[in-house]
Amino acid sequence: MDKFLRESIDEAKKGLAEGGIPIGSVLVCDGEIIGRGHNQRVQRESVIHHAEMNCLENAGRQKASVYRDCTIYSTLSPCPMCSGAIVLYGIPRVVIGENITFQGSEDYLRSSGVRIEVAQDDECVRLMRDFIRDHPELWNEDIGV
Repeated sequence: MDKFLRESIDEAKKGLAEGGIPIGSVLVCDGEIIGRGHNQRVQRESVIHHAEMNCLENAGRQKASVYRDCTIYSTLSPCPMCSGAIVLYGIPRVVIGENITFQGSEDYLRSSGVRIEVAQDDECVRLMRDFIRDHPELWNEDIGV
């Protein structure tokens, strides 16, 4: 397994341990993690702190040239909000842990020139399937259902 996807999974597990939704993300530039985060909608009572948004927030303000050299990893396919941020900041590559339990805005990302790789990682799938089974109301709230 890719070490950065592993770090994203570790972030997802942190979120779950905090009582939140188990989705994690890391932002990588030149082989180094410059930001990490996990879904904190429940913990922060936030409407925007999805894993990718939290990761970008934790990476701090970066120059456009930095984002153009980054890859963002997420345990789950990015939703429209997170995909919009990825496109806005010109992040050229997204590595997705899985898109079986939820397929986000991958077509939008591709149409915006973003390269996508989907790992279909068993652990990512299991984390989300278990969470959706055990907490359907939180999951539905997170995706706007």
